[in-house]
Amino acid sequence: MNKKIIFLSIFLLSITCYSQKIDSNVVSINDTITKQTLNEVVVSATRVNKNSPVAHENITADDIEKQNHGVDLPILLDQSTSVVTTSDAGAGVGYTGIRIRGSDATRVNVTINGIPLNDAESQGSYWVDLPDISSSTASIQIQRGVGSSTNGAGAFGASINLNTLGSDGAKPFGEISNSFGSFNTIKNTMRFGTGLLNNNWTFEGRLSQVKSDGYIDRASSDLKSYYLSGGYVGDKTMLKAVVFSGHEKTYQAWNGVPVRYLDSSDASLRTYNSYTYENEVDNYDQTHYQLHFVNRIGKYSKFNMSLHYTRGLGYYEQFRTGAALSEYGLENVLTIAGDTITNTDLIRRRWLDNHFYGTVFSYNYNRKALNVTVGGGANQYIGGHYGEIIWAQYASNGKIRHRYYDDEATKNDVNFYAKLDYKIGDKLNFLADLQQRMIQYDFLGFDNELNSSGQSVSASFFNPKAGVNYRLNEKHSLYGFFGVGNKEPNRDDYTNSTPNSRPSHESMTDIEMGYKLKYKKAYANINIYSMDYTNQLILTGAINDVGAAVRANVASSYRRGIEISGGISLLRNLEWKMNTTFSDNKIASFTEFIDDWDTWGQIETNYENTDIAFSPNIIASSQIVFKPLNSKKYGNMELAVVTKYVGDQYIDNTSNSDRMLAAYLVNDIRLQYSVKTKLIKEIVWSAWVRNFTNTQYVSNAWIYKFKSANYNPVSYDAFSNKESVGGRYNLIGAFPQAGINFFTGLILKF
Repeated sequence: MNKKIIFLSIFLLSITCYSQKIDSNVVSINDTITKQTLNEVVVSATRVNKNSPVAHENITADDIEKQNHGVDLPILLDQSTSVVTTSDAGAGVGYTGIRIRGSDATRVNVTINGIPLNDAESQGSYWVDLPDISSSTASIQIQRGVGSSTNGAGAFGASINLNTLGSDGAKPFGEISNSFGSFNTIKNTMRFGTGLLNNNWTFEGRLSQVKSDGYIDRASSDLKSYYLSGGYVGDKTMLKAVVFSGHEKTYQAWNGVPVRYLDSSDASLRTYNSYTYENEVDNYDQTHYQLHFVNRIGKYSKFNMSLHYTRGLGYYEQFRTGAALSEYGLENVLTIAGDTITNTDLIRRRWLDNHFYGTVFSYNYNRKALNVTVGGGANQYIGGHYGEIIWAQYASNGKIRHRYYDDEATKNDVNFYAKLDYKIGDKLNFLADLQQRMIQYDFLGFDNELNSSGQSVSASFFNPKAGVNYRLNEKHSLYGFFGVGNKEPNRDDYTNSTPNSRPSHESMTDIEMGYKLKYKKAYANINIYSMDYTNQLILTGAINDVGAAVRANVASSYRRGIEISGGISLLRNLEWKMNTTFSDNKIASFTEFIDDWDTWGQIETNYENTDIAFSPNIIASSQIVFKPLNSKKYGNMELAVVTKYVGDQYIDNTSNSDRMLAAYLVNDIRLQYSVKTKLIKEIVWSAWVRNFTNTQYVSNAWIYKFKSANYNPVSYDAFSNKESVGGRYNLIGAFPQAGINFFTGLILKF
């Protein structure tokens, strides 16, 4: 931890102790509850309640803390229903990803305090840009399926809603947290909160630093972040400003490991990284500004309005060998000997310079049997994309920071929604949710004559949803849900096509039904879902009219399954929690295109009833939690054995066994001990042994397929392997995850 962070931690803790001294007895319990309710209004418009017919799961701050040793948030959500996670560096720090029901990050809508997080163009969420956001998160709700209406890009498989506003308790707090683990992973975090000053004002902050060498060679991460919030919280009004920022510098491991290296007797090849240039890094800053206003109007109404602005700026740097000068807008070089140089080694930086701002709002009326919410949002994204050459062996006519491409895109996104939750009698709840979403995207693309020119696309989507929840009695309930979602193509789909070859938007109809059971010592939920897609976008290998391999629409596909989750108290201090998903994920028919290097054409193969890529038919999680100690005098102890199983999954859409990731079973052990003392409010020691059975597994991969009569994979390309039939080759980069590894941490709470 550097000197600046140590100094700031002492300063912040001093403020906390002072505020505790002057305000420890000011606020009553009723005041606290009232103010907490105002905080919850901010996220309530995008969340559902426990009686909602939407399949969902709530994760508390306590759940997060038990394993929060520096890994990214997706890894902390790994035990959630239908979730599969992955890490490029193999250790859970840096670039990580999450899939829910097989839907990737571009189809999982993420909001923080109701503000959209997904990148407006690529539509993904990059958790590496928000290091240690989990330490400032009070609660998380995951909705599976199309879910309820929310802000940002349409939820097309799930949505994740983070609440960082918390509940403003009466008492101030201070916290110092330090963790370390395998691969030189270190996490240092300091948090403070003033509680309520003068019964109305509150401030909270966090400083974090996370470093890791990564499991994969050179896949290091150097991450820093902060979080600050402050505002006025009254009985009827809340005004709160929030600023959080992250800086990430990660060495690239995007290529993965050649799949045939994983079968080698040389264990060092399992962590192979094809990048060797010392500064092959991703270097990016992202800062979020939010202003939330909540006002209670009478007894039954509340109004919420939020303003937001996100600033992102950064680049990734790459060393390229033998690059054609012409591809970078440079002239060929004529030597003194009369030779012509057409290629050069160079170092380039590809920049992203973006602004995202707007407003979201909602009005809620809740009285007796009627709960109505009307809201929406209006956001604009301005994204600058440009590339620079910072060094070249043969600079030609280029100057330092020669800009070889430069374009800007603007995207406007407006939505309005109305939600009705109506209680009919004591047993029946009816939900109706209607959303209209409109977008306009202006970008630099290709016209029908293949000339680079400004393009503009507009779209409007109507997303209706409805459901019922019927309580048979206090212990049993049934529910049903119907919803429609629509989603536009992403940036690459637009920019690498012409109006003639541009793909259509995707549509999905989601039908779900379920049963909930809740006893004093046991609970269970069974959810059956059918997500039917029209024009789902997939990679087929096809080359369009501008020579780009982009996603293509497939007419019909689906995801259908059953999700079972629950828990039971086996003994007074022993609990078992589990969830399992059995699913069938199919594409009715599509045509695959493979490059033929011998003819410079493409080979077409038709497929029917194949599995959707990265959609395992079985996902299961289990947690056996033992609490051998629960004493005010001696403290509390919790021991958990955590298991995750992910079935076979294909890395393309052909159901070809040569292109499959094998099923894996991973076991963790988690231990936590906490004790309260007179000097320190609470001391928490925790340990986390991940993959203690040392399972060797791969959680993600990429693939490029081709055919060639004269290709020698051993001599030319480590990433390639030959299929068992067909004489074709696959270039496969796999992402192996670490074997047995550990984390341990100590938290001091004041």
